[in-house]
Amino acid sequence: MKKLTILVAAAAVLVAGYQTSKAGSCGSSHASSKSASYDHSHDKAHASATMTDIVDLAIGAGSFKTLTSALVAADLVDVLRGDGPFTVFAPTDEAFAKLPKGTLEALLKPENRDQLTAILTYHVVPGKLDAEEVASRRNIKTVNGQRIDIQEKRGGLLLDDSKVVSADLFADNGVVHVVDTVLLPN
Repeated sequence: MKKLTILVAAAAVLVAGYQTSKAGSCGSSHASSKSASYDHSHDKAHASATMTDIVDLAIGAGSFKTLTSALVAADLVDVLRGDGPFTVFAPTDEAFAKLPKGTLEALLKPENRDQLTAILTYHVVPGKLDAEEVASRRNIKTVNGQRIDIQEKRGGLLLDDSKVVSADLFADNGVVHVVDTVLLPN
């Protein structure tokens, strides 16, 4: 019970921090352009006051329920609670809703765990890469071994065909960049 109370309290702090970052007082609402520099010192200072791991950040944000369920189904929660550091391109619940009907349900079945793991690990990169660092690359190798193509279009950062909608949500073991579409490996 004590553990649950602590988790709920931590989630409340994270939700407040995430909502603040979405409102623009902390973090950027989109990835910064290669030519423009972004001062991340405010983000890091704010993050240090609410340090938590990537999984707790996702739980606390409230818009990653599907991702969290998928991490549990793939048995990846403990990995993303580890030391890292990790960069996670986190699809929102709305991003998962874009998948063809029945796809998510099928992926969450135990017999499809390997396929789900391949998809989820395609969203994870070793290291703690802020949006500026990600934007400076043409592609990036993911934990599953495949590469995500990176490009800037109309001031936004695209990872394959997914747009980064919120960047630089810092955790003690990495950073999360929110994406609007589930990234699918080849």
